Amino acid sequence: MGARSDDPRGKLDAFRLARERGIIEGRVDPRRLSRLADLITDGPALVAWRIAGVADAMGRPALAVELNGTLTLTCQRCLGDFAWSIDERTELLLAKDERELADLDAGSDAEVVLAAQPLDPLTLIEDELVLALPFAPRHPDDACSTELTTRRP
Repeated sequence: MGARSDDPRGKLDAFRLARERGIIEGRVDPRRLSRLADLITDGPALVAWRIAGVADAMGRPALAVELNGTLTLTCQRCLGDFAWSIDERTELLLAKDERELADLDAGSDAEVVLAAQPLDPLTLIEDELVLALPFAPRHPDDACSTELTTRRP
């Protein structure tokens, strides 16, 4: 099971994807995702994503979610825009029900997702992007505009 999608409108059967070691992938402009729209500036923003069905080290069904791209964020120190690179890989264990979710969550450091119903790939991507963004975005210390950082009200 392999698929390519720039706008996945369908849901995915996560257990089937894991069992068949399938892959779906695509690209998304994170400004189209509701929880990210206000966090990203108008600069370039495109993220390539890939969701692969895998098994974890203990043989449990999981999804490997990969994100690659660059977003434009606003520095909280100088209020200037800067490019933030995203290069993330996360493994999500799959739970069949709430009980299994609680058991896996308590017994593992891995992220666990309830996959009893088909999942929306963009929701998974949005979740991982939210987690990948810095809480307080900032340039490296020596990259802020000194004009803005030395100005006093």
